[in-house]
Amino acid sequence: MARSDVRVKLGSVWRVFWLVRTVVDFALAQETYAPHSIRTEGHLTLGGLFPVHARGADGTPCGDLKKENGIQRLEAMMYALDQINQDEQLLPNITLGARVLDTCSRDTYALEQSLTFVQALITKDTSDVRCTNGEPPVFVKPEKVVGVIGASASSVSIMVANILRLFQIPQISYASTAPELSDDRRYDFFSRVVPPDSFQAQAMVDIIRALGWTYVSTIASEGSYGEKGVEAFTQLSKEAGTERGGICIAQSLKIPHNPKVEDYDKVIQQLLETQHSRAVIIFASEEDIRGVLGATKRANQVGHFLWIGSDSWGAKSSPIQQLEDVAEGAVTVLPKRSSIKGFDEYFTALTLENNRRNVWFAEFWEENFDCRLLSASKKEDTSRKCTGQERIGIDSKYEQEGKVQFVIDAVYAMAHALHNMQRDLCPDHPGVCPQMESAEGKTLLKYIRNTSFNGSAGTSVVFNKNGDAPGRYDLFQFQMTNSSTAEYKVVGQWVESLQLRLEDLQWPDGEQEVPISVCSLPCKTGERKKKVKGMPCCWHCELCDGYQYQYDETSCRLCAYNMRPNSNRTACQPIPIVKLEWHSPWAIIPVFLAMLGIIATIFVMATFIRYNDTPIVRASGRELSYVLLTGIFLCYIITFLMIAKPDVAVCAFRRIFLGLGMCISYAALLTKTNRIYRIFEQGKQTVTAPRFISPTSQIAITSSLICVQLLGVLVWFAVDPPNTIVDYDEQKTINPMLARGVLKCDITDLQIICSLGYSILLMVTCTIYAIKTRDVPEDFNEAKPIGFTMYTTCIVWLAFIPIFFGTAQSAEKLYIQTTTLTISMNLSASVALGMLYMPKVYIIIFHPELNVQKRKRSFKAVVTAATMSSRLSQKPNERPNGEAKTELCENPAADPMSQATKKTYVSYNNLRI
Repeated sequence: MARSDVRVKLGSVWRVFWLVRTVVDFALAQETYAPHSIRTEGHLTLGGLFPVHARGADGTPCGDLKKENGIQRLEAMMYALDQINQDEQLLPNITLGARVLDTCSRDTYALEQSLTFVQALITKDTSDVRCTNGEPPVFVKPEKVVGVIGASASSVSIMVANILRLFQIPQISYASTAPELSDDRRYDFFSRVVPPDSFQAQAMVDIIRALGWTYVSTIASEGSYGEKGVEAFTQLSKEAGTERGGICIAQSLKIPHNPKVEDYDKVIQQLLETQHSRAVIIFASEEDIRGVLGATKRANQVGHFLWIGSDSWGAKSSPIQQLEDVAEGAVTVLPKRSSIKGFDEYFTALTLENNRRNVWFAEFWEENFDCRLLSASKKEDTSRKCTGQERIGIDSKYEQEGKVQFVIDAVYAMAHALHNMQRDLCPDHPGVCPQMESAEGKTLLKYIRNTSFNGSAGTSVVFNKNGDAPGRYDLFQFQMTNSSTAEYKVVGQWVESLQLRLEDLQWPDGEQEVPISVCSLPCKTGERKKKVKGMPCCWHCELCDGYQYQYDETSCRLCAYNMRPNSNRTACQPIPIVKLEWHSPWAIIPVFLAMLGIIATIFVMATFIRYNDTPIVRASGRELSYVLLTGIFLCYIITFLMIAKPDVAVCAFRRIFLGLGMCISYAALLTKTNRIYRIFEQGKQTVTAPRFISPTSQIAITSSLICVQLLGVLVWFAVDPPNTIVDYDEQKTINPMLARGVLKCDITDLQIICSLGYSILLMVTCTIYAIKTRDVPEDFNEAKPIGFTMYTTCIVWLAFIPIFFGTAQSAEKLYIQTTTLTISMNLSASVALGMLYMPKVYIIIFHPELNVQKRKRSFKAVVTAATMSSRLSQKPNERPNGEAKTELCENPAADPMSQATKKTYVSYNNLRI
């Protein structure tokens, strides 16, 4: 920052040195008055700077005459001076004179011309100058310019202000709006009756926001007006973006001094690189505006760009002449103004005869009426001669230029300041007193800043501390009327805030809606904006995927674990809760099997009760049979508990009966197989009966085994009381619309396996005993059916385990695991029921002749059978006579080697073991 300040100070020092040297060199060679200027006599002289001519081409300082910005504004100053000089109340006894110069719309040329204003303030050393007769020469002292009206272009005003401040000459501009001129430290003698571009830029920002445009480009003429205007607009756009959403600058282009056609074409080509940026803010001179519009037409882009023009465009016809189709829809800003009726009367009454004081009026006459004067004429493109009888507004088109009001107000502001200063410094002296003549420019500047009066349009003219006027703007749009003629139409105003009538706007190509000029289209519902770095109004739209919803414009958030986004992803909604329904195919099959099994179990149990004292029922072990059938019944019943709607009671019963049915079944079967195994094993060694083979003992053993399962369930209840949960992870699919919460008991897969684990242990143990008793005689009791039952059951449960755990990650986990578990239990129960009891029931019902009492066998016979079964384990070739069948002698005491012994086959069906 310090380094920047040093550069500014050094630059200012060199600039002052250069200016002083230039002034001295120029003043020594300058004539008494500039030949190309207007000079009128008066007690006090005001300087005037006007762009009578455009910039010259090919090195020439001046170009074509500017009828509106030049001649009309110049005549506005002359008109105001005439009005003031005729006013007896304002500056009585004082006449204001003028020294008006042409700036030729070029800052360097204007600087040379403005040196005329400071000649009177430079003291010349004439001591060495002598006439031919030896007498000292008599110099005509130039008139003192007390203040300057102008200039028009900001770049010209800045250049001139730098030299005028050195000589303390106040300056009031009627058209310079560059924000840079508000710096009271650098341009302390500069004031203006038009608002600075900072107000204009704010008005343009408000217009763009009102139209919904967020992506715009800017074009500026090289120089203070264009560059500073765009700079102010850019700064205000950034501030607006910070506060309320933003305006992004797609491109900021600059038109160089002395541009060529190619330069304008290049600007348009660059603008077309950002197709979405249709709105173009243009701070440029009239010539550059016309050049840009012409390049647009050459590029065949008529109607593509949406122009927002600064006050240099305003409501002028010259920049858009013969380019009306390109300018259609342009919205322009112009400081509030009114047409001054008195000036219209004054200007239209001017002729070559009554306006000889204007040295450029003859040139204007030729240009305005497209004719040539008899005297030296610059009009070479026509042969028609001027008669001098032409009239402005009758024989030519006339429209009051937009800055006429401000020229008049600037002259009146200077007059009011001089009036107030004369009143204070010369209270008793009519006219200009010595004190007023010797007063410094700072004194007049103080009166200028404090002046306040109603201007020519009836609005107040005041200055703030920086010498700026308040911001008041009219908003125009260039529209095609019904008669296919184009005109500027007032569509609103800006006085500290925007008032824009959107319904009055018309757009190119007959568009009814306001055209868009945005970097990115609005995101759809449920999409977030991913901002482009460095461009706050440019973004990519990204869908809030998965279980995310749109939290705000720029972010997505994850829904709670029990929620999912709604269809448009603007909020979250509860995930639907499901359970296994009775009508589901997953439930129908196990329920059907369970019902068949229950019916079959009840039928078997009823049959056994009905034929309780028959040999087959008694031989099968009635007590354990009823226990086993109860377990089978519970295995079927658990199906209904697994499908029922979970609640605390259902969950409690699930824990109890999930393993209890199997535990009861396999505890009874294990007791049976263990009893058979012990009988035959002990029979190999002794004829003494094993202990605990009575029915009471068998029931006690079975009950003990069952109590272990019940004890485990009680511990489970104590550690983790039953409860229901909703599992949202089980069916949390990729598509949230398919997500479901599963209402189920608070039982994990591991807990289910642990609950069944004891029963599986009994089943495995029972299977081992079944294998060990596989060599029991074929018809001996239930060893073989029990063995087949256990083998089949093991196969069922071996298939169950991979299915159960293999589907743990499936979305259909609830249905697959429940169905698999219930079907496995149904099959286990059905296998036991079918293999152990259906043959007996068949005999009992369909072959009652077989269900009769045969002779009882003693334990000795059982021991003999055990011994024979041991023999049967030998190889056939080792057995006597190759016999493989079980044989028992009718007479156990006879010699087994006797060939005469009668042999009979012994049935064990009636043996109660």
